[in-house]
Amino acid sequence: MPELPEVETIRRDLAAAVRGATIASVRLHQADILLDGGSTAAFAAALSGRRLERLERRGKNLAFRLAPGNDVLQVQVRMTGRFAVAPKDDPRGERLRGDIGFSHVAAEFDLSDGRTLLYDDVRRLGGFRLQSAAKWTARESELGPEPLADDYRAADLAAGLGDGRAPVKNALLDQRRVAGIGNIYASEALYRARIDPRRASGDLSNEEHRRLHRALRAVLREALRGEGTSLRDYRAVNGRSGRFQERLRAYGREGEPCPRCGTPIERLVQAGRSTFFCPACQA
Repeated sequence: MPELPEVETIRRDLAAAVRGATIASVRLHQADILLDGGSTAAFAAALSGRRLERLERRGKNLAFRLAPGNDVLQVQVRMTGRFAVAPKDDPRGERLRGDIGFSHVAAEFDLSDGRTLLYDDVRRLGGFRLQSAAKWTARESELGPEPLADDYRAADLAAGLGDGRAPVKNALLDQRRVAGIGNIYASEALYRARIDPRRASGDLSNEEHRRLHRALRAVLREALRGEGTSLRDYRAVNGRSGRFQERLRAYGREGEPCPRCGTPIERLVQAGRSTFFCPACQA
């Protein structure tokens, strides 16, 4: 599932492409991409004539601020959601779809300047939620702090992990503790910090909290510069691949030598998710 670097890359791409554009009309081809249910016709009517005022990210969520009014269109791309912006000389993106492999377009947003914003989702795990600004604020409040915020400190990470017995890897995936972290960057940060992913989150020392804090922020920044990690499904807008997969040190490298000590990287399953780690360096 796309994590903070991937979703932020999508946000930046979309902000550059469609910020300030007005939605002329909407076509939904799959009703189940409305995350709260409801009428597709009502959803389309509520968006028609609205301007995409700005685009924000919170954790793994995108949020279009709409005008007039102050409603928010929340987007969760999850496993296979992708966006593309088709130019005005390619009506409904028919040519673009073939070029980038968009074969399961679930929504089309016609823009007033003649372009089309396409949302493709082969597994339809993601989708949209239109809500008031107050409801979006309430949803945001359920998420933990942003790990790349200027004021996010090691003490904040420690407070989020708490004193429980849950494995630290699992704790990092809890969006109420810290927002935007998933399997890839939890594994990579723990590897860099030399912390066993099976350790109880409440057993980490102050020094380990500091190491993990530094590692987490460093790997997220590097992944952002690489525009995310493309292993299977993730692509930025218009099908562009990320590059950070070329710099992974632990994730997906089962059986390969550890870049630090040469010990084969191991894989284990925690809460149904794959974790990759070095049994020597992270002992």
